[in-house]
Amino acid sequence: MSMKLSAAHRQIACQSRLFSTLPVELRDGLLDAAHIVHLRRGQVLFQHGDSAAAIHIVAEGWMKLYRIAPNGAEAVVGVMTRGQSFGEPIALRQAAYPVSAEAVTACDLIAVPAQVFLTLLKTHPEAAISILSATFMHLQGLVEQIEQLKARSGAQRVAEFLLELCPEGAESATVVLPYDKALIAGRLGMKPESLSRAFARLRELGVRVNQSSAAISSVSRLQDLALADAFGAISRVM
Repeated sequence: MSMKLSAAHRQIACQSRLFSTLPVELRDGLLDAAHIVHLRRGQVLFQHGDSAAAIHIVAEGWMKLYRIAPNGAEAVVGVMTRGQSFGEPIALRQAAYPVSAEAVTACDLIAVPAQVFLTLLKTHPEAAISILSATFMHLQGLVEQIEQLKARSGAQRVAEFLLELCPEGAESATVVLPYDKALIAGRLGMKPESLSRAFARLRELGVRVNQSSAAISSVSRLQDLALADAFGAISRVM
């Protein structure tokens, strides 16, 4: 089922990396052509190899982008939430998706038809700056993710993940884990047992994790761990 965008949906879209740099008049035309797609938890939006026909922005919920390795293991490429867009370069090339996308929770997605965006690019070449900006930000995010996987300990990866959930400026916080621990492990490039060990190590820093939330007694101590040199300074923090 799909529906037209509400004022709240349009505001979310305008704050995304894809639309934030577009002139207002160009933005409005694209959003007039967009629609909302509702997905149930576990519902697949597209599969690896499907032809891309739209650019998507998450309005509510969490989406998982993943690939299945030859050995059958699932490799989580990214987990997207409110205001984050995905699939821009693939949709504009009208190519096949290199990943699959599945709703981790119930989701509302803003779907912008790729053909409408392509037509805009032909008539307003300056709109290409928005695509270049979005692509650069996506690439930057992938580089940071690779750095995290290569140069950070398991405890540091989990610390950074929890810090992203903390309210800005808080010294202590109880945060809701947005999805299950198996997906958290996959997102952080860890096995579930490695995630459990990392949570156990973080108890020394005052982090208490239960099934669906984490209580953090000292955000600053968690920040010290996340910023520590993975090859030396971490031993001084823990």
